[in-house]
Parts: sequence; structure tokens; C-alpha cells
Amino acid sequence: MAKRSPSFACQNCGAVYNRWKGKCEACDGWNTIVEETGSSNPMVGPVATRPSRAKGRIFPLEGLSGESKEAPRTPSGIAELDRVTGGGFVHGSVILLGGDPGIGKSTLLMQATAALANQGHRVAYISGEEAVAQVRLRAERLGLGQAPVELASETNVEDIVATLSQGRPPALAIIDSIQTMWTETVESAPGTVTQVRGSAQSLIRFAKTTGTAVILVGHVTKDGQIAGPRVVEHMVDAVVSFEGDTGHHFRILRAVKNRFGPTDEIGVFEMSDIGLREVSNPSELFLSGRDLAAPGTAVFAGMEGTRPLLVEIQALVAPSSLGTPRRAVVGWDPSRLSMVLAVLEAHGGLKLGMHDVYLNVAGGLRITEPAADLAAAAALVSSLSGSSLPPDTVYFGELGLSGAIRPVAQEQSRLKEAAKLGFSGAVSPASRADKPNPERLPLAASPIQHVTDLVAGIAARRKRSTA
Repeated sequence: MAKRSPSFACQNCGAVYNRWKGKCEACDGWNTIVEETGSSNPMVGPVATRPSRAKGRIFPLEGLSGESKEAPRTPSGIAELDRVTGGGFVHGSVILLGGDPGIGKSTLLMQATAALANQGHRVAYISGEEAVAQVRLRAERLGLGQAPVELASETNVEDIVATLSQGRPPALAIIDSIQTMWTETVESAPGTVTQVRGSAQSLIRFAKTTGTAVILVGHVTKDGQIAGPRVVEHMVDAVVSFEGDTGHHFRILRAVKNRFGPTDEIGVFEMSDIGLREVSNPSELFLSGRDLAAPGTAVFAGMEGTRPLLVEIQALVAPSSLGTPRRAVVGWDPSRLSMVLAVLEAHGGLKLGMHDVYLNVAGGLRITEPAADLAAAAALVSSLSGSSLPPDTVYFGELGLSGAIRPVAQEQSRLKEAAKLGFSGAVSPASRADKPNPERLPLAASPIQHVTDLVAGIAARRKRSTA
């Protein structure tokens, strides 16, 4: 037998090297490269593959035309979870769920497994981090102790597959977590890149052959990325992240990748003393407790997939005593804030170079769409001038580098949600806001074309209030 050369793998990104290095060239991580023993299985190990002597099997090829059937799904019984997955768990699919420690991943999965088990489905919960007694205590605390969920505390993948293969295949199997699993086909310690990749491959093969939907719980790094090799995210069918701030009760379930559904939908939950509670109207929850008379606050009418969502954007502009003013932002892209500040200075006539700027999205939500530019700019101008914005007005629109307000999609859905919550005004791009409203929503649209119109409107409001 030929002698195997040692291989070194990065524990953050999975990059493989033939010698040890202090810094990974792929992810720039320091002291993350560890020597790992090669495996005889080319699917899971970093060793070179051997040429195959067997002749390949010929399989039929089909055309694009033909009858297509939708993948069968099993609804979980939790509406917000089904919204993110696209209507339920697809048979034979594998979902990778990530989130910060203590965010509520195990609580959500326990509620989902109990709901499915109460419907008559076979559900298995395999914990590699907690004992069965600990899982039972969590179920009793959530009031789910009587649900017929099959529990086990095991980390060997071969034993897990053999046990779940007995009798009727489970409709759902939870593996908590994939970093604690190990397979006998890999000669590495549990938690290493090779073991995580090999364990995930074995569980994916089990899901595809039996039709069991498998959820793999993954740890996250300090920057919020799922730990382990990135190749695992490409192997699974869906990657879902559970976001939220431990200082808030809100939790956001967001799909990053989904082969069987949309990736722009979110599920909103509220953490309570009896577990996670679904939030059917997130806008009302995010806007609760806001100060209507305080300057520097604007209500943004955004969209998360097909769901309109209203959220408060808070800004604070204060004189700075430092040579380099601070720019701090929570829940929004910092580079987007820098662009909005530059446009306000260049085209709005505002002097923000000697001011500290703080921007926050209330409620712990993270906004990614550029339609929030206008709401952020309105909050910044309001804070700088000390003039409060109309409390019954929403803002949305994309801000161009020339200062022009660009139109955004799904304006009618945004206006309809704002009208449902009692708002009577909307500041939006002129190219869309000046068109007739076919639904006759009780909103007074204020179309603007340039950022100077926004600054002039807020300045005029300040003059009227001080007069």
C-alpha cells in the first residue's frame, strides 16, 4: 500500500493544504489549519481519488418538456416556519439551520417536532450535545412533554442511520448538531472539517434514499457564519438562519438558500416563557412603544419577500469632539449609511463631517433592501434639524448618487400595509406615487423627486413648528 501523505485542512472554510500554514489563504483565518488523517473514502476525505476499473452505468436523458410534479411536502403546523421553507418539509430534503448560541434553535425544533408528532408522523430528535433528560426538561417546560417524539443522545452516524432505518421511515429527523457527529469512515476527531463533511454526506444519503426530511443544526462563528466547511452548505437543499438579538424578544427565521422555495421570505417569532410564539402581524409588534414626538425617527415601509413590513428607523446626529467622527449602525449596511451621508452632504446641503452619526433599526430586525435609503435619510435630517417627522407617515425609496429618489417595487403592498395600521401619509418616489391608486387606499402620497425636496420639506415643517 502506498504511503499516504499528510493533509492539513482549515477548520473554518475547509481549504486543504499539503503542509501546515499559520494563516489560511482562503479565509484569512489564523491558526485554523490542523493536520488530519486521510480517509479511504474519496467522498469525505481530502486524499486523491483512485481510478475506477468498473464501467460506468448508462442512464437515460430527458428533455425539458414533459409533465413535472411538485415535490411532496409535510406541513410542520407552524405557519411562520412553513412560510420560510416554502410550505412545509419536502420529503428527502436536508436543511442546515444555523444561529447564535441561546437564540432558540432547539426550542423551535422541539416545537416543530412536537407539532408533527401530534399529527401522527414519526419524528426523531437526535441530540449530540445534550442528554435525553435535558431534552425532556425542555419539552416539559414548553408544555410538550406528552408529544410522541422519539429521543436519543448519540453521535455515531452509522448507529443513527441504522436505528432510523428500522420500521417506518421518519417524516422528520433532527440532528443537533452536525459538529458533534462522527463517522467510522473518517479517521479524524469529531468536529474537524473532514468529520463534518463525512457525517453530512452520510446523513444526506440516508435522507435521499428513505424520503426522510433531515434538519442539521450547525454552530456559527463569531461573525455569524455557519462553522465548518462551506461545502456542507452546497450539499444541503436549504440553509436557514435564526437571527435575533438576545436583548430583544423578536426572532427572525430567514432562508439563505432554498432549492424548493423562496429565499426572500422571513418568519417572525417572539420569545416567551412558554417558547416561541408566532407573530402574525410583525409590523404592529416592531412599531409598538415608539416615541411619536421624538426627532430622528422614521417609519420605513419595507418588503420581506411577499410580506410587507413596517419598522422604525432611529437616527442620532450629534456634534463630535473627535478628529474622526464616529459612524455606528445596527441592523443596516454600514456602507449604505456612508453613501446616504455623502449624498446628503453633496446634494442636500447638510454639513455632517463634524458630527457623530448613529443609526439603529428598532426591534433587532436587519434590513437589506435599498428602499430604506429614503427613510434613513429622513431620520438623519430630522435628527440634525431637531424637527420631528409626521408620526402618521411612512417613507420608502432608493437614493441615487445624484440625489434622485428612484422607484421601488411593490409599492401597493407597502401602502396597503401602512393604511391597515392607521397611517395616513406616505413619502415615496414621484414616478410611482403620482400614479392613481386603483385600490383607493386612504393615504395621502407625497411624491418627491430629489433629496433636496426631502430636506426642504423637513425644514419647512420645523419653521411651522417654531412659528
